Amino acid sequence: QLTLVESGGGLVQSGGSLRLSCAARGTTPYQYIIGWYRQAPGKEVEGVSCISTRDHTTFYSDHAKGRFTISRDITRDTMALQMNDLKPEDTAIYTCGAAIGNSIGTGCPLPEYRGQGTQVTVSS
Repeated sequence: QLTLVESGGGLVQSGGSLRLSCAARGTTPYQYIIGWYRQAPGKEVEGVSCISTRDHTTFYSDHAKGRFTISRDITRDTMALQMNDLKPEDTAIYTCGAAIGNSIGTGCPLPEYRGQGTQVTVSS
C-alpha cells in the first residue's frame, strides 16, 4: 500500500513563495505519476502539476506554468512543488496524489492514492 506524506503549505503574502513536499512510503508501484492537486472553496479539483517516475515528464496547469516547478528526488522517493509568485487565487487545499502508470498525457491523471491535504492561503 502506497502512503503519501505531505509537508509544507501555510500562509503567505501575495508574491511570496511556498514549497510543498510529498514523500512516498510503503509499497510503491513500479511506475507511477505523482503530483499535486488543489481544490479551492466552491471549485472543482484541479491537477496543478505532476511528474512521471519513469522519465520525469512533467505537466503544469495553465495557472502553474512559469510560477511553479515540480521535482523529484529519486534517492529519497520524494516529490516537491516550488511555488513562486503566489496569488490569492492560488488559495486552496493542496493534496498530493499518485496514479499507477507511466504516461501523463494531456494532464495529471485521477489519483488512486491521496495524502491528507495541506492548506495554502495567499493573502492580498
